[in-house]
Amino acid sequence: MAIQWFPGHMNKARKDVMERLKDIDVVIEMLDARLPASSANPMLARMAKGKPRLMILNKQDLADPAITTQWLDWYRAKKQTQAIGLDAGERAPSQKLVAACRELAPNRGGLDKPLRVLICGIPNVGKSTLINSMSSRKIAKTGNMPGVTKNEQRIILDDDVELYDTPGMLWPKIEVEEGGYNLAASGAVGRNAMDEEEVSLELLKYLLQHYVPELTARYKLDDVDGLQDWQVLEMIGRKRGAMLGGGRVNIQKAAEIVLTDFRDGNTGRITLERPQEWVVWEKRAKELAAQKAAAREAMMSEKEKRKHTSRGPQD
Repeated sequence: MAIQWFPGHMNKARKDVMERLKDIDVVIEMLDARLPASSANPMLARMAKGKPRLMILNKQDLADPAITTQWLDWYRAKKQTQAIGLDAGERAPSQKLVAACRELAPNRGGLDKPLRVLICGIPNVGKSTLINSMSSRKIAKTGNMPGVTKNEQRIILDDDVELYDTPGMLWPKIEVEEGGYNLAASGAVGRNAMDEEEVSLELLKYLLQHYVPELTARYKLDDVDGLQDWQVLEMIGRKRGAMLGGGRVNIQKAAEIVLTDFRDGNTGRITLERPQEWVVWEKRAKELAAQKAAAREAMMSEKEKRKHTSRGPQD
């Protein structure tokens, strides 16, 4: 599912981030630990190229712990990058953030050259909750500062560490199909940009591959071996009483139940992607994009050729 969804306020957030990055020492990106790569913003990666980065895998208490370890290792292996995991409601996370940022920018610190950090993340990734957990420290609104968005906050994490918060931001087009489904399943994408039944079926397909015990336990299902995603969705609808007249399953209601349970962590500790899977998905998406670009170029070339032919020879 290639999602194109970029409201005006997100375009404004992008411009604000670009402006603020000029003075930033470390970029923190909050990711959803259940879909780390899908929730990583490629647009931010391009804008912050060359800057040290701290990847926070938030909601790790809702994710598969073994897969979270794989993702932490994956990010830590990258240049100028550190990664840590946080629980959805973790208390006092400031020390973790400050220590990781100091490690990434050891030459910054002290009142004469404070360490300036920017934190970004997609909608619903838990950034607001994290900021609120640090609200015991001084928070300064900076909307009256020239060239700074009114939605930005400056949070004093330590005497010489300033954290700048920005609004949640997606990117114009989500190219990796699986990533689009995962973002939609997590609730990061607005309902007007997705088909909930389609998203729930993709979610069930992944659960049938990797998390059958959790799936059957949550919905008290019998043996699902060999069943397809749509059959399981119907079984869940019947189990949960999502019915219409004539004994028909209310598929929309069943889909909402499946998505809500996943988002709330009721299905179990689930992660929707592995590093090795993401490599395959991303490669396939790039190949498809290249094929589409080549097809467009060939079409434009043929169109131009026909246009010249129709004019006939020129004297």
